[in-house]
Amino acid sequence: MGALERWKQRVKQLKTETYAIYLAYKDPRVPWYAKVLIAFVVAHTFSPIDLIPDFIPVLGYLDDLVVTPLGIALAIKMIPPAVLAECREEARSAVGQDKPTSWVAAAVIVAIWLLLAALIVVIVLRIVRG
Repeated sequence: MGALERWKQRVKQLKTETYAIYLAYKDPRVPWYAKVLIAFVVAHTFSPIDLIPDFIPVLGYLDDLVVTPLGIALAIKMIPPAVLAECREEARSAVGQDKPTSWVAAAVIVAIWLLLAALIVVIVLRIVRG
């Protein structure tokens, strides 16, 4: 298997794991603190806006290559094993059919980013006006 195929396989696996933790987020057997982490990881993974823009050399891709896999790994450790197994199975079948698309989730993420941007503008204006 070539390097490109390994990367494609890893990306597919990350997509499946991300969808599995998203499914676990909705399960009542998952602790609240795990749900908070899952919300941040899924939002970061699917957000159209990066914490560090990709055009910044090295650091731009670092958050995608490090934050997402580490966040997923930490979330997986917080999810009860039985719940995770069920969610992984459901995620595998859904990803195989290219189903996990949520326009509502995308709208919520964009709304959160817009609210954060507005908050930053308000704070900066207060600082500038002194």
